[in-house]
Amino acid sequence: MIEEGSNRAPPEEVGDIVSLLSTEERDFLIRKNGDKVAIGSLEGKVIALYFAVSGSRPFTLRLIEVYSELRSLDNNFEIIFVTDETNEDYFDEDFSEMPWLAIPFSDTWMRGKLENIFLATSLPNLPNLVILDANGKILNRKGVQAVKGYGSEGFPFTVEKIRKLREEMENAKKDQTLRSVLVSSSRDYLIANDRSKVSVSNLEGKIVALYFACRRYACCNVFTPVFAEIYRKLKEIGESFEVVLVRLDGESDYDVAIESMPWLAFPFNDNRGEKLFCYFDLQENNHHAIILIGPNGKTMNVDLIELIKEYGFDAWEAFPFSQEKLHEFSEKEKAKLESQTLESLLVSGDLDYVIGKNGLKVPIKELVGKTILLYFSSMWRCGNYLPKLVEEYHEIKNVDSEFEMIYISGDYDQDLFNKVFLRMPWLALPFGDERQESLNKRIFKIGYPQNCTLVAISPTGRIITKEAKELFMIHGTVAYPFTEERIKELEHLKEMAKGWPEKIKLDLYDEHELVLTGCFSYDCNGCREMGHNWSYRCEQCEFDLHPKCALNQKKKEEGENDEAHGEVAEEEYVCDGEVCILERKE
Repeated sequence: MIEEGSNRAPPEEVGDIVSLLSTEERDFLIRKNGDKVAIGSLEGKVIALYFAVSGSRPFTLRLIEVYSELRSLDNNFEIIFVTDETNEDYFDEDFSEMPWLAIPFSDTWMRGKLENIFLATSLPNLPNLVILDANGKILNRKGVQAVKGYGSEGFPFTVEKIRKLREEMENAKKDQTLRSVLVSSSRDYLIANDRSKVSVSNLEGKIVALYFACRRYACCNVFTPVFAEIYRKLKEIGESFEVVLVRLDGESDYDVAIESMPWLAFPFNDNRGEKLFCYFDLQENNHHAIILIGPNGKTMNVDLIELIKEYGFDAWEAFPFSQEKLHEFSEKEKAKLESQTLESLLVSGDLDYVIGKNGLKVPIKELVGKTILLYFSSMWRCGNYLPKLVEEYHEIKNVDSEFEMIYISGDYDQDLFNKVFLRMPWLALPFGDERQESLNKRIFKIGYPQNCTLVAISPTGRIITKEAKELFMIHGTVAYPFTEERIKELEHLKEMAKGWPEKIKLDLYDEHELVLTGCFSYDCNGCREMGHNWSYRCEQCEFDLHPKCALNQKKKEEGENDEAHGEVAEEEYVCDGEVCILERKE
């Protein structure tokens, strides 16, 4: 996108082109055939420095078209390729299809110099095109967006020219129609997956989703199958809905996408898609986006991607995506969540159990009323986290018998499942159980979680949080039962403990330092009473002291070691319920 205010800083002077690009040893640039071109011959031209990166080829092809158009009309424009490759063979391969000039690969100093000058604020792993005039004045640092959005019409690609085109585009939106969005001067059709042509007129009066997607990004690969499922459902029930794919990647990826897609698409070599990317203000780092066009040809103010991420396949029920329908759908989903039970989540027909060790079947009804953690993971994702989680499980289980965990496997085969489940003291869904897919969709909506995830389920069966693992990592087992009220309480307890030392060393316990640790419950090795929330703990020796015991002992030892035997403040740490606080005696 060309942001109107993004380049309003005064033009930067970086010196004339000859002094900028020359060295004592070199006053020339090269062409792909090895010819040398004097840098002095560029005087009076608009120059574009092209910083290409791996994966730049789709833009390179577009830039070649624009370059060829401009060169056929005027000889006042030149592009200079500045590679970031460290392998000369890769440089030669990239440069072999470029019709413009390049900094020689051997001149690493110059390439580094230009990168330092022009790419300091650029996004990594994206191509950059910096536009300069003959005097070295920077006309536009966002040449990639200018070329993508406006092609040769944007020349000389100054901020002022792009702003003017942008204003014209905004005015055109006021009279937007479906044809003005989808039709170009050379084409009034789209293509289906069998490569047949479909007239844009067939889409008139429908809700049309422009789907900007890039196959090489995981987010698209996870999202697209769900969106396709929604599309098929709406077509199946006869809704007036169509999707038009706008690919953002290379031709090979485009071919794969066309063959597998259920909807329509722009032809690969059609530049309309890139212009629409700019027209709809999509950001350069948008790897996928959906723009909805209503039956009247106007853009609808609906974020369909977020809707599908939140509700998954069920989002089809929000069609035709009007504000009234979206509100109705949201209320329905809210009621569905409020009525959720553990059995509605985990029971499917005769599959009404989970398993323990040795093939034990535990009916779901025996778990109703308990706080449940659903552990989504796999053999290769558990890593070093599993032993710690086992400790936390036992710590909570020893205090609250109405607590249980269920392993939801992402393992590839039964052997892997068996190996990891053997290390777990809790229950599991059987490997390959059909309920896993429905559970994933119910909880995560789109795809299986990429990392091990703990989802807390309340005694009523409602989801408390999908971030129980993160809460464990922040607070330890004291985060249990993970409710919003409990987390607020922990924040309050943290405030109360701010005055306590993080570590203490006691003569009473001279093995190791004791560290202030949040924990669900423990037996104090000092007073032998149970403690909660905070302990001064030695993990190595499994030694715990109440804060009151530890801090009073520390005070006592310091008082005994005071050579002057001056007065010790009349104060002590006392336990008020589950919170140890400092009190001053009257």
